[in-house]
Amino acid sequence: MAVVPLKPNEMIQKKIFLLIIVITTVSVLVHHGNLVSWTMDAFYFGCSSFPSHPVLDQKPKHTNVAFLKTHKTASSTMQNLFFRFAERHNLTVALPIQSCSHQFCYPNSFNTHFVHPHTIPPNIIASHMRFNIKELRRLMPNDTIYITILREPSFMFESAFNYYFNYCHSFRRVPNRSLEAFLADPWRYYQPDEKDSMIARNNLAFDFGKDKDHPATDVKFVQDYLAEVEQTFSLVMIADYFDESLVVLRHLLSWDLDDILYLKLNMRKEDSKQKLTPDLVSKIRAWNALDTYLYDYFNASLWHQIAALGLGCVAKEIRELRQAQERLMRSCFNGQVQLRSSMQIKNKNLRPWQPRGTVDIMGYDLPGNISHGLSSHAQELCLKLVIPEIRYSRLLLHSQSMRYYHRHQLRTTQQTATVQKVRSLQVKHVELPPDPTAPTAQKGSTPQKMHDETQSRNPNLTT
Repeated sequence: MAVVPLKPNEMIQKKIFLLIIVITTVSVLVHHGNLVSWTMDAFYFGCSSFPSHPVLDQKPKHTNVAFLKTHKTASSTMQNLFFRFAERHNLTVALPIQSCSHQFCYPNSFNTHFVHPHTIPPNIIASHMRFNIKELRRLMPNDTIYITILREPSFMFESAFNYYFNYCHSFRRVPNRSLEAFLADPWRYYQPDEKDSMIARNNLAFDFGKDKDHPATDVKFVQDYLAEVEQTFSLVMIADYFDESLVVLRHLLSWDLDDILYLKLNMRKEDSKQKLTPDLVSKIRAWNALDTYLYDYFNASLWHQIAALGLGCVAKEIRELRQAQERLMRSCFNGQVQLRSSMQIKNKNLRPWQPRGTVDIMGYDLPGNISHGLSSHAQELCLKLVIPEIRYSRLLLHSQSMRYYHRHQLRTTQQTATVQKVRSLQVKHVELPPDPTAPTAQKGSTPQKMHDETQSRNPNLTT
């Protein structure tokens, strides 16, 4: 039987199909490196481990970072990581004024007036805001690196729907808390002008400062939007590939292993999550088309960055990261992580914020004997790893305010000492010796007599 040659278009389609299969396979292998790590050994090619990387050891750590904290994207875990890094390296974190709570007056566009004066000038900013690059550049150092994180739109939207159901009017109108009902006819429930409507559609686009309701069919708008994000942000992390994103971040900022250790925060209980059918996924992505374009573009961009580092090297660093996390958890939790519902956590300061409704947010409870065998530094690390973001933000603001007052008092003392020193060096008034040619006042003499006597001795002297 003669073999029918493929047409040019068919060959191109076949190549694209094979390329998709290769990328998908490698993605799965890297993402689940702990299960199929033996498959990656051939890729190692002399990758260096964390402590002795020949390139990173030559660069100082980059400490000026602006992190756009998006919603329902594992951003609370990232914020905790940035907070701990700032404290460990004695950096300043920009925090909101008290009237803004723990966010920069979201959903208002970010303004420098929202930043607490005790946290200026900052090195790091990582709290919720609506992105405004002009205002951020006024606040942050010139060499600031901008980073953010995205999540696959269908999983992100399902999480937001259940998490914010009682806080978003567009969701509250839906009968029986039904995600299916909302997606069947979104415009029946969605009101674009409501203050909380950004939760119900294209929340990522809104967080980036864009019009969440702009038609996704406007190709130029979408292209300009993606180009602007790519130009501004050096790294767009992907929550679905969290560890891979952390490795890229570590190389970008020249950080070490201790700087990227983490525990997952603000997680929902498994029975609070809704399983999505392919039909629901399709509807969510269509309803949030701007977020879908954003995610798909930067998911591909992340894998380009991973490929540039080397798939094998990234897989190896992920393995080392997870091993270090296991050692850390054994130290902090005596070998068993105590992940519990909010109300089951004994230490009230460790209870995460709980939304109204049926969603149950999980947190951590440290063992009562944590001090046994651990240094005070290690105990503090364990505490900061699991502390909820609102509580951590308040603690940071308190510590930075104390540092601000100390510096202000020290500056005032130094200024006072300087003024006193200058005064002591000023030329004092010194009385000159009397002029021997000047007449001396005799007893009974008058000014007129003294003038006449002076004139008689000095005839050329005029008055």
